[in-house]
Amino acid sequence: MQEHYGIALAFGVVAFLLMYVGFIIQKLISPKNKTDLKMDTYECGEIPEGDGWLQFNIRFYVVALIFIIFDIEVVFLFPWAVVFKEMGFLTFIEVFVFMLILLVGLAYVWVKGDLEWVKMKLKYGTGRYSAFRLHEAETK
Repeated sequence: MQEHYGIALAFGVVAFLLMYVGFIIQKLISPKNKTDLKMDTYECGEIPEGDGWLQFNIRFYVVALIFIIFDIEVVFLFPWAVVFKEMGFLTFIEVFVFMLILLVGLAYVWVKGDLEWVKMKLKYGTGRYSAFRLHEAETK
């Protein structure tokens, strides 16, 4: 059994070395002239406004996390569909309970309001957000 630890250690060392070889090659062949234009934030052809480090609403993260959770859960349905005929009615009941739990989770998230995007209400928008500027009468 001790020989298995040696193989695992060898794979770990090789993986570690391959990772750092890539870093070293990148450091050697990358261009060294860092101009202001190259170090500027790239926004898909748009002229950057402000700093690249900005705060964004946490709801974007929550919606992405909920999407990933439900997307991964769908993957569990494929093996069930393959063996459904051989497993019988008990498998159907198990998947029904599984889907019920997913639906309860979806209903909870929906009622809580985590699936709704935040609507921007900027009192004094500037730059590209100037079209979103609200009048004083609308904010009251």
